[in-house]
Amino acid sequence: MAALKYWLWISTRRGVGPQQVGRLLEHFGTPERAYYADPEEYGLVEGLAPNGRSSLLDKSMERVDAILGDCDRLGVRILTMGDADYPDRLKNIYDPPAVLYVRGRLPAFDEEIAVGVVGSRKPSAYGRWMAGKLGLELAQYGALLVSGIAQGLDTEALRGALRGGGAVVSVLGGGVDVPYPRENRWLYEDVAAHGALLSEYPPGTEHEGWHFPVRNRILSGLCLGVVAVECGWKSGTMSTVRQALDQDRDIFAVPGPVSSLLSEGPNRLIQQGAKLVTGGEDVVREYAELFPGRLRFPLWPLSQEPAPPTEEPAASAAEGSKEAPTGEKPIDKEPQQAYIDRSGLTDDQVDLLLALEEGGRTAEELVELTQIPARRVLTALTMLQIPGHVTEGPGKRFQASVRLRTEEG
Repeated sequence: MAALKYWLWISTRRGVGPQQVGRLLEHFGTPERAYYADPEEYGLVEGLAPNGRSSLLDKSMERVDAILGDCDRLGVRILTMGDADYPDRLKNIYDPPAVLYVRGRLPAFDEEIAVGVVGSRKPSAYGRWMAGKLGLELAQYGALLVSGIAQGLDTEALRGALRGGGAVVSVLGGGVDVPYPRENRWLYEDVAAHGALLSEYPPGTEHEGWHFPVRNRILSGLCLGVVAVECGWKSGTMSTVRQALDQDRDIFAVPGPVSSLLSEGPNRLIQQGAKLVTGGEDVVREYAELFPGRLRFPLWPLSQEPAPPTEEPAASAAEGSKEAPTGEKPIDKEPQQAYIDRSGLTDDQVDLLLALEEGGRTAEELVELTQIPARRVLTALTMLQIPGHVTEGPGKRFQASVRLRTEEG
């Protein structure tokens, strides 16, 4: 614990960024030695600005103690560059974070086929479909999906991977306890339950615009390669791609219509040598020999995302005016629900299916109705979505696709 305090102290100095922390560690060897160094020695460290040197003179541990208390209360793990399980991939980039805050289970990144999927926050219907398809297929093949957790393509890729039963990691531009955007708070819980939320910012830190370009180096640094789905040529997504290029990571891109500004970034990347991908297999095949036995290439077809969105031709006037024969009413047929046994389901899953028999409900409504804690509700919903027992519809309302078979049959 004593050593951890010095890591937190050095990582929270104003005017001392990741590059400067690296230079301090090169000069002093450990954060503790930097803490106890003579003030004159700070002037010998290259690249330290005056405000950074002044910040190093502040030896108060009040902020450190507050962070430790927050992490203990929230169940957040603190990982430092001095820890054995700090990923080598990340440690070897130009400016690794001295400290990472982890909510969830940290994967062994150096043993994982970690792939970043990034793209626009305001994608097209095609982009959403493609991000979900990539997330689903990467998970089913055994890769680890890494993304942000913003609206748009980040969200779709994460949901796809969760449906595929894979582990996911989201790298944040704020504290792991501060959902951003707010409407993604339930997705935060899912990611924490099935993977990890990571940040170099302490709990309670708000998401600032300038945090995200800084965050991007961590996202790409943890991965073997990064897939650009949809983005403009000058965009935040391209910031991540540039970081990945600087870190000698593989670049993949999803092709799109030449008339679409959202496909300008991926199309130009393909022109410059990025690998064109149409699905998860195009990515994971690149790493099959490097990770023998790690990937799963099933003999049966992978579960698929719904068909890609298409523009339907407008119905002709004749077709649109067809009516049922006189005296007959059109019959609205509802899809018949299949029945399943309770065997293989957890108690939480059974309770949720019973609660959904009367119609769709939001996660919040299910928490109130069943009195099951929110995290368990989200975990059970995710596991029910994987085999298709539950689907998520508009307004984040969940619907049951099956009914529980009664004991009588």
